[in-house]
Amino acid sequence: MNNEQRTAVLDFYTYPPVGTDDWRYVYQSAQVRVLELQMLTRAAFLDMANAENFLAAVDLLSATEYAMPHSEKSSVEMENNLLLRRAAVRELFADLILDKPIVKLFKTRDDFANLRLAVRRTLTDKPIGTDYSADGNFPPEQFEQVFAEENYTEFPDYMAEAADRAVLAYYRNKDIRQIDNAIDSAQAEYNLKQARRLNSIFLLSLFRTQIDLTNIRTMLRLKFTESEQRNVFLKGGFIELERLERGAELGYEALAPLFFVTPYYHLVEAGAAYLTSDKSFLRIEQQYEEHLTGFLKSTVQITAGPQPIIAYLLLKENEIRTVRLILTAKKNNLDTKLILDRIS
Repeated sequence: MNNEQRTAVLDFYTYPPVGTDDWRYVYQSAQVRVLELQMLTRAAFLDMANAENFLAAVDLLSATEYAMPHSEKSSVEMENNLLLRRAAVRELFADLILDKPIVKLFKTRDDFANLRLAVRRTLTDKPIGTDYSADGNFPPEQFEQVFAEENYTEFPDYMAEAADRAVLAYYRNKDIRQIDNAIDSAQAEYNLKQARRLNSIFLLSLFRTQIDLTNIRTMLRLKFTESEQRNVFLKGGFIELERLERGAELGYEALAPLFFVTPYYHLVEAGAAYLTSDKSFLRIEQQYEEHLTGFLKSTVQITAGPQPIIAYLLLKENEIRTVRLILTAKKNNLDTKLILDRIS
């Protein structure tokens, strides 16, 4: 374990540092501060969750950017509208960020997602479809050719390495879950490497926090499924791997005390309790988003810099996902309590 892993968890109480101001971004930061005021509030989400039905929830969005034509209030129209909103915020992000390597870094999220889809389909003998995201750095239309020829040299280096690792991991015991583990690990390593190359305290804090949250979720899933796997935790977070491995062995009642000295005590306590009582991961997913959202909102201390713009992108994407989640739940007549447990 390197020195960074040993000490970083003690360097902050709840959220890690977000870096300092970069005065090149004065105009861009001011612009996203205005846009943040237009985002949906928690009260708006609660009203949607408590709405009588799907149409009533849609009507609550009529005065927002998510409004749909009165004649076409369907789930298909809803999805198209949300995809347009996501494309718009990503385009704005690319325009506002002056340091283009940051734009490329966030586009790799779609590269890795496309790669995961392609590897899974190829190794399980399912036809490679065309439903890849077009928001990555690598053209989605080339995936079929690359995997048909098994020539990963056409990929950027970070994708070629991830593809090799995923294929090797799968063929060890033909466990499809190893594909996701290998690609997640490669993506986490790539993110940390690029954050350090960009000398960005904020990005390093963001990615290490995401690793921690993913590892805690993985720990709970291992416990719930009584899995013996222990080599699936991502490296590079603030939390020591030994603590996570220990948590996978302990009873649920011992998890919160184990994480008491970490920033994730309340998250683990709430997630483990809900998993025990309701046999569901709804609460841990909600706590995951709440902790990450809290960290992103801590960029309010930055007057000018790329941090508020990155935070706005991620917060806006989360808003879009939440709208989709609520409307989908309403469309399928899910119990309101389940929706509320997931979002609040």
